[in-house]
Amino acid sequence: MATTAPEPDLAERKGPAGGLSVVIPVYDEVDNLRSLHEALSESLQGLDYELVFVDDGSTDGSIGVLESLARDDPDHVLVVVLRRNFGQTAAIAAGIDHARGEVIVTIDADLQNDPSDIPLLLNKIAEGYDVVSGWRKDRQDAFLTRTLPSRMANWLISKVTGVALHDYGCTLKAYRREVLAGFRLYGEMHRFIPAYAGWVGARIVEVPVKHHRRQHGKTKYGLERTLKVILDLFTVKFLISYAAKPIYLFGGAGFLLIVPSGLVLLYLLVRRVFFQVSVLKSPLFQTSTMFIILGFQAILMGLIAELLVRTYHESQAKPTYSVRRVLSQREPGRPDEPSA
Repeated sequence: MATTAPEPDLAERKGPAGGLSVVIPVYDEVDNLRSLHEALSESLQGLDYELVFVDDGSTDGSIGVLESLARDDPDHVLVVVLRRNFGQTAAIAAGIDHARGEVIVTIDADLQNDPSDIPLLLNKIAEGYDVVSGWRKDRQDAFLTRTLPSRMANWLISKVTGVALHDYGCTLKAYRREVLAGFRLYGEMHRFIPAYAGWVGARIVEVPVKHHRRQHGKTKYGLERTLKVILDLFTVKFLISYAAKPIYLFGGAGFLLIVPSGLVLLYLLVRRVFFQVSVLKSPLFQTSTMFIILGFQAILMGLIAELLVRTYHESQAKPTYSVRRVLSQREPGRPDEPSA
């Protein structure tokens, strides 16, 4: 369960061991990039960091600015240019794949997230948290078209996933690299990373961060995005709750179809035997028979899904558990002897 953390003293900030990678998805943000680079450089001064800009098919000249930043700041700037616009989730995934740091921070390129908040996130990582999520407590967006749908979506996601956050949609987040291993991002699923991390037992904390009105460019988000998030939520719930045991979902659905339908058929049989009422003329007969068939099909689908899950884990030697750390007092190179 995520908790809200008080704002720490910036003077106490420390750079993460293994370096920091800041992943910035970019789509038509030509007027914001230089200011963003300057703000990031100032906020991260003295730290071992890299800035991974991922151009997601920009058409407004953003690539030219990014090329200039890479030439002017080769020690810190890495630019990944995608062939076309794949969407924010794909851009973030590409940035994570190309990042070298052991701690990864994601931030929007529109300057609505404040780079000066990154040290706040790093302080919480240094305290032992695996995921630090920004919370735009005082959000500077249109209420009806942006803020209200976002609050509704955040409430729904928190209830479904069991990881309670006020602001899943805030891109400003920090992750230990280890909690990002083992899953791929599709659709709009970058916002669900804390839910995936919570699934493997990550420690999650939420930190209030500043939020600014957009000064340049146009927002890329609309109400249709809320529908996409809700549809992706079905996938996330399935992966979190049933990916390891899909028979629980398919088998449960099968029994929910078979048991009531069987009782209806029994009722029709009793009515036929004792009251001479025709079974075949009742619409309940056809409906119940169809549901029983569907129920058996659901159970068979569950069994097939079980085989696929086992093939997936065994072919990749992928465990069904996640280890945080191992404690041992035995001497190196001397494994415990088996008991008699």
